Formats: sequence, C-alpha cells, structure tokens
Amino acid sequence: MTVGHRVEPQETTEIHIRVADAMSGIDQGGWDRMEGTARACAGSVAYNPFLSRHFLTALEESGCVDARTGWLPQHLLLESAEGVLLGAMPCYLKSHSQGEYVFDHGWADAFERAGGRYYPKLQSSIPFTPATGPRLLTPPGAGRPAAQDALAKGLVALAERLGVSSAHVTFVPELEIGHFERNGYLRRTDQQFHFHNEGYGTYEDFLGTLASRKRKALRRERRAALDNDIEVEWLTGRAITEAHWDAFYAFYRDTGGRKWGRPYLNRAFFSMIGERMPEDVLLIMARRAERYVAGAINFIGGDCLFGRHWGCIEDHPFLHFEICYHQAIDFAIAHGLARVEAGAQGEHKLARGYLPVTTYSAHHITHPGLRRAVADYLDVEREDVERVGAILSSHGPFRKG
Repeated sequence: MTVGHRVEPQETTEIHIRVADAMSGIDQGGWDRMEGTARACAGSVAYNPFLSRHFLTALEESGCVDARTGWLPQHLLLESAEGVLLGAMPCYLKSHSQGEYVFDHGWADAFERAGGRYYPKLQSSIPFTPATGPRLLTPPGAGRPAAQDALAKGLVALAERLGVSSAHVTFVPELEIGHFERNGYLRRTDQQFHFHNEGYGTYEDFLGTLASRKRKALRRERRAALDNDIEVEWLTGRAITEAHWDAFYAFYRDTGGRKWGRPYLNRAFFSMIGERMPEDVLLIMARRAERYVAGAINFIGGDCLFGRHWGCIEDHPFLHFEICYHQAIDFAIAHGLARVEAGAQGEHKLARGYLPVTTYSAHHITHPGLRRAVADYLDVEREDVERVGAILSSHGPFRKG
C-alpha cells in the first residue's frame, strides 16, 4: 500500500508511506540511520536494542511473529519519491491483544457485545516487550517533526485502508505523544518502576541514600538470597554459549507456562539474538551445586539496562529480587548506565529503589461511539494513574530531604 503525503521540513518534498510485510524488505542502512536503532550511530546514548533490525528480524525469522501467532508485520516506511527512507514505524496487524502489556481486552469485549468487530487491529509496538522507545523513527535532523507527523497520519490512513477498528501505539516516549494527539489519537497513561542511577560509584553509595530501616532490610535480603551456596554470574557477548541459552530457556518456559500458558518466544529466537546482537544481551545466572538454577535476561541500551524475562528451576527465598533487581542495579552502576527499566507492573520494586514512572500510549479508534466511550474511560484512568503515582512516590525508600 502506498499513501501520498506532503511534508515541509525546509522545502516542499513529495513523500509516500509504504508498508513492508517483513524486516527483510527494508533497506538495512536506511533503518540503521533512524535515531535509536543502531549503537554505532551518532547519538548512540539513545540506542534501544529492541528497535535494532537484529531484534525485530529475529522475532520474524524464528516464527515468534507472523500471521500464525497473530502478529502480521505491517511496518510503515516513509520514503521520498526517490525511495530514500525518511522514517519508519514498527507495526503489526493483530488478531488478538496478547503480548502487549497495555490492556484493551475490555474495549474489545464491549465493542463485540455491541455488535462490532474489534479484531483485527493495528499495533505499533515491539512484540512482547513493555519497554518505552521511539515509535516514530526518523534520522536526526531538522525535518524530524514533520516526518513524525507524517508517520502518525500514515498509521491512521493504513487503518482506514484496511478497515480495522483501531490502531494502537504503545510505550511511546513522552516527547512523541504530542504528534499522536495532534492527529486525533487518544492518550493513555500507565505506570512502571525504574531505578535511576544518580552517579553512584557502588551499590553501597546507593544504599546510603535510603532510610536506615530500608537499607538494613535490603542488606538482609541480599544475604538471604545467596544462602545455600548460590553464586551469581554476569554473562554477555561471546561468553554466552548455547548451553547457557538451553539453561535460560528452561527457566523462561517455566515462568511463561505458569503466567500465560504458552511462552511467546521460542528457543530459536534466543540463539538468533545470541549470534546477531551478543553485546546487547546480559544474562544474570544463579548457580548452585555446579548447575544453573535461575536466571534473567536483560538487554543493554545506550544508557539503560532493560530487564525482561526471569525463571528458575529451584525456589529460593528472595532469589528473584536478587537476580532481577539488585544485580541489575549493580550492573548499571558498574557500567555507568543511567537507569534500569525492570519491566511492567510490580509495586514490590518500590522498596528496592525503583520509583514510579509514567508510561504513555496512543490510540486511534475508528468507530465514533467506541471512541467516545474509550475517551471517557481514559479521562478517569489518567487521573487514577497520576494519583496512585504520587502516593507511591511518597512511600519510596529514600531518606526524606
């Protein structure tokens, strides 16, 4: 599909929106020029590993993302008349609402009970990944705002062309949300918990900023987690072998099977990212009696450590907190990363130094009646998110003043 637009960064330029049904159909060099998609580009501090072509291609080539799984790639490409890539938007045609972490099941149920058809829908996101990152991808430069507006409009045009009920853009950076609102999208907010590295030299420096009672509790927790002779390893780059992936995948399957019945990611996916983007991966693994018993996978961004999946084959008190939260803070401090994003939800992270942060999404609803109902709901929900965030922030573990 091609949709014509005009954009005026400095002068009038003819541009078009094209849809690619696979990452393999996108010019690699052009994709890597988009801000945040490649560590080697200028401004690599903004690098987001989930936007790299390696990550997105691995999802597709492993079969985790395709029509069979309900994630049909429909990536939007903003191109000049000469075919130069000026912008991009990762996008999928969805037949369900699984693996998104911004829940619209209630909207779908209400619309279908009223006689509507909610699915399929369009979803601009990183599959199975509740991490904020650019969705309106453009190269650095003066023409970015116009190109970003063109992409936001292009998603609406694609929704109309396909005749779908809605288009959703999730985990949008706050700086991008205005582009969507100006083009008629509804704004939604939610909450995550992030650790912010205030230039700490060591974990003890971080503990020094906490109230005395909280500081003592975390020290006790960390000691207890490593009882029973548990050792922790950090593995990244070529140090991660297929044997490590085998062990981690067993952990991942155990957690995924208990949470949602069938894990979203398959074993082939992990081998692909281990081969194609090894320096972006951190495995934090717990070993006891000469075998791995638990572990978590993290992805290393330009200035952020993104915690993703955890699992275990032995239960030990506090080990989940140690591997997923405390060790992630240790790694971020040791490597000068500005923050740790430890995934969706989880008020239990607050006591461990992760503070509430507002997340954003944007929603284009085609049906006028459904749009009004969703808009009314979001007005109330945003107030609740703001109120709860203020309450939680006031109960953080840090010393007052």
